[in-house]
Amino acid sequence: MKLELHKAQVRGLEWGDKTSLGGNRVLTVNREELLACIRSDDRFSSVEAELARPGEKTRIVPVKDIIEPRCKISGGGEMFPGVVGDVESVGSGSTFVLEGAAVVTCGKIVGFQEGIIDMSGAGAEYTPFSRTFNLVLIFQPKEGLEIYQYEEACRLAGLKAAVYLAQKVHAMSAGVDKVETYSLPSLSESVAAHPGLPRVAYLYMLQTQGLLHDTYVDGLDAKKLLSTLIHPNETMDGAIVSGNCVSACDKNSTYVHQNNPVIKALYARHGVDLNFVGVILTNENVTLADKRRSSAYAVKLATMLGLDGLVITEEGFGNPDSDLIMNCRRAETAGIRTVLITDEYAGRDGASQSLADATKEADAVVTAGNANMMITLPPMDHVIGYTDYVDVIAGGFDGSLHKDGSITVELQAITGATCELGFNRTGAMTM
Repeated sequence: MKLELHKAQVRGLEWGDKTSLGGNRVLTVNREELLACIRSDDRFSSVEAELARPGEKTRIVPVKDIIEPRCKISGGGEMFPGVVGDVESVGSGSTFVLEGAAVVTCGKIVGFQEGIIDMSGAGAEYTPFSRTFNLVLIFQPKEGLEIYQYEEACRLAGLKAAVYLAQKVHAMSAGVDKVETYSLPSLSESVAAHPGLPRVAYLYMLQTQGLLHDTYVDGLDAKKLLSTLIHPNETMDGAIVSGNCVSACDKNSTYVHQNNPVIKALYARHGVDLNFVGVILTNENVTLADKRRSSAYAVKLATMLGLDGLVITEEGFGNPDSDLIMNCRRAETAGIRTVLITDEYAGRDGASQSLADATKEADAVVTAGNANMMITLPPMDHVIGYTDYVDVIAGGFDGSLHKDGSITVELQAITGATCELGFNRTGAMTM
């Protein structure tokens, strides 16, 4: 499978008479036309849209999901298969990308594990989405709507808006600034081409604990999956969609799935110092029996691929830590070396146990930071959404929101602050 990403860089965002991307790379959006494509969903009592740009004194809260505008322009099915597009395999052909733009969904709270994006100030230093040009959709559900129906409506509206933007801009022949190509040969061809390099795959753990902790693969609730193989290119075409309300700091939003940095890093090193052979999807279950089943299938696939190494990521903390450690232990016992990527909940002083589970085999672990670290966010001139929920979202507490509009919370409340795929702004280096 060969996929070309045709990327047009967005350097500004404004309302305008038509949706287009000018030569100055300012994205103009026809507000009413955009809203018309999602207001038809009768599960909303109202839908509004606002703009949030880097450096502005703007706060978005509570954030549900973030999506990068993309659309298929040739071959390989439709964007977000099984949700917006038809259920056909994606990951080949050409895809148009509005790089630097994002659709952000927010509004009346869906679940308490939703977050904050500040476009400037201390909080902006911790979220990658302070650097994107954000078109924000604000939803109000109809009275009496079940919360899972509201979540579904928000999810679908965000995806539709992202496809609308990309399709409209591409139709205006905006041109592209760069083309990225992603392609993997078959396993036999890859082994023949790189006989001396270790075979490495990515074990991609998806949040599937239910009760608004859900992820979708080609439109299918990933709870229903046994561990399975997926081509890495499929993620770039929206095969994986977020539908969960895990803590904002380590929620893998749809945008993050579209731009998974682990996949990009493995692609970059393919044929250099490793042989990247693909992606194994697995889920994060609730019962011990289901955890064992998924873990056993994942490592069985890894063994059948003849792997030397696995990079393993998780989403969430606590219960999913047991899946992470189980996958590590099983793989290491099977002779496959592992590297884990996670974040920590080590207490506000950093002195508590970081993960809910551990094993001696987990001797190569990358951390995305301590989600319990405290931070005070300054007041903003403009708030998109509803600050009333700040005291109840994960990472907040009674008294988090101060009278002057400033907020004291844990990093847990900041969207993407400690993303366990490494799509965040914190890091460390040895000297």
